[in-house]
Amino acid sequence: MKAGWALLRRRDFGMLWSGGLISETGDWFLLVGLPVWVLQVTGSSLVTATVFLVGLLPGLVVGPLAGVLVDRWDRRRTLVVVSLAQAAFLLPLLAVDGRNRLWIVYLVMAVEAALAQLNDPARNALVPSLVAKADLVGANALIGLNSNLARLVGSPLGGIMVEVAGLPGLVVADAASFLVGAALIALVRSDAGRSRAGGADPAPDVVHSLRPGPRRAGVVREWVDGLRVTLGDRGLRWGLVVNGLAGVAQGIFTVLFVLFVTRVLGGDGADVGLLRGVQAIGGLLGGVLVVGLAARLQAGRLLGVSLLVFAAIDLAIWNGPLVTTADWLYLALFVAAGIPGVGVLTGLTSLVQERTAEAYLGRVFATYLGSFNGLMALGMLLAGLLGDTLGVVAVLNAQAGLGLLAGLIAVATLGRRVPRDRYPRASKRVRMPLA
Repeated sequence: MKAGWALLRRRDFGMLWSGGLISETGDWFLLVGLPVWVLQVTGSSLVTATVFLVGLLPGLVVGPLAGVLVDRWDRRRTLVVVSLAQAAFLLPLLAVDGRNRLWIVYLVMAVEAALAQLNDPARNALVPSLVAKADLVGANALIGLNSNLARLVGSPLGGIMVEVAGLPGLVVADAASFLVGAALIALVRSDAGRSRAGGADPAPDVVHSLRPGPRRAGVVREWVDGLRVTLGDRGLRWGLVVNGLAGVAQGIFTVLFVLFVTRVLGGDGADVGLLRGVQAIGGLLGGVLVVGLAARLQAGRLLGVSLLVFAAIDLAIWNGPLVTTADWLYLALFVAAGIPGVGVLTGLTSLVQERTAEAYLGRVFATYLGSFNGLMALGMLLAGLLGDTLGVVAVLNAQAGLGLLAGLIAVATLGRRVPRDRYPRASKRVRMPLA
């Protein structure tokens, strides 16, 4: 039970975790506070929505390039520089004083979204440099716990801050969180991942080195090579299928959740925010559970079982109104939904880390992230086209069905534990034309 939590006492992983917690808390300040401010200024829900729609587009364009750059650059330094850049590019928002300068908001959101495409692949590729292979599930569960804690703290503070200090207060607070996060990550020792053959090792069986070898064959070729590695491994192929099904399901949920709460449950905007917020409570509970059991968990099986549980809870939520629309039931169910959510993210991230050679981690993570976002957009489109035609509950039941299918595929194809010598075999079997 204590093994997973002990990772926080490891200096380098603890610095990465703490820096991420502070930075993500600041992100929630802006994520919650900015739409409130835009709505106050414009009075338009459409304008408010387009602010975040602009934030989706750069990710689809920058994502493939981001994976290549993460594999070329020192990952610790990448995280530090990206955090500093994110802090700097928030500052133009201080010049926004009304509707006539909303173009600055669009520009800043686009730049921030593009920079964020470097952050997750770099962080996920850095983790195996700091912990032993056997600790990957626990480390990723702690990062998932971190995200939910940031959401739980940052969301209400963002709402309060926009009322008390306005947009300047949000900007200063978020920028400060990036700076503090960068300072903590900068303290991660650059030699933390050296192999035992090359120097001191901070933990037994550390998986990868911190600095990948140089890759200079051209961005397009390097991206194609990363895609070849992703598709060339059976586990990564099936993981990509599971990831894609989950993306479509998430897109459907994103569009129809609001309609479910307002039309089916008879709630309002406050109820929408409350039900989304309490998922963070479940996320914290799930993080504690997965961290405590990390030594006994296998990534693929954790992913599959978590998806099955998540889909079962979804089915209970969407069909619950046949029995009752009592608030207490849906509060409990949405808290419960947050628990397997951590297992899904932890299992998928650990799976990629276990099965990918170090030099390709950035590109493989970028491939997973890009495919998830693209198929989530497809799910949003399907929800918009089918929601009124087939009915909100019918389409949401299909969304839960996609989750069940993804879980069954994961259990059937990814449920075996990766052998401890997986890395040497992988590096020999997978064709690496850039090596």
